[in-house]
Amino acid sequence: MATTTSPAPGAGPPNPPSAPKRPVPRNPIPLSAGQEQAVRDLYYKRVRTKCADEIRDFASCALNRTISATWACRPQRLAMNACMVQHATQEEQDAAREDWFTGMDARRKEREEKEAKRIEQEKFHREWWGLDERGRKKLDEERERQRVAGER
Repeated sequence: MATTTSPAPGAGPPNPPSAPKRPVPRNPIPLSAGQEQAVRDLYYKRVRTKCADEIRDFASCALNRTISATWACRPQRLAMNACMVQHATQEEQDAAREDWFTGMDARRKEREEKEAKRIEQEKFHREWWGLDERGRKKLDEERERQRVAGER
C-alpha cells in the first residue's frame, strides 16, 4: 500500500501554476538605424577592448603571412575567437546601450555648440564679404538700384 506524506507544517500550499510572465523588453525606446549603428559600434569597441591582448597576439602572428596564417596562427585565432564569444553577450550589449543613452545629453550639447559656431561663422563671412542674407553682394544691389533709377 502506498503511503502518502503530508506536507510539513508551515510549508503552505504548493505553488499554483501561474500565468507565464512577460519578459521585460530589452529595447524600451526604439532607435533609428543610425542610433542602432552607434550602439553596435560602442558594443564592438567594448568587446575589442576586453580582448585586446588576444587580438594583438593574433595580429602579430599573422603579420607578413597570407595563407599560412590559417594554420600557423591557429592557437592565437582560437584564443581570440573564444575571448570575443565569451564577452559578446546580451549583457554587454545592454551595457553598451546604457552607455549610449548616458552620453545623449553630451552629444546634444555638442551639436548645439557646433550649430551656434556655424551660425557665428556664417555671420562673420557675410560681414567680411559684404553679403546680404541671400548671399548676394550688397554693393551689387546698390549698383542695380542706381542703374534702374538711371534708366527711368
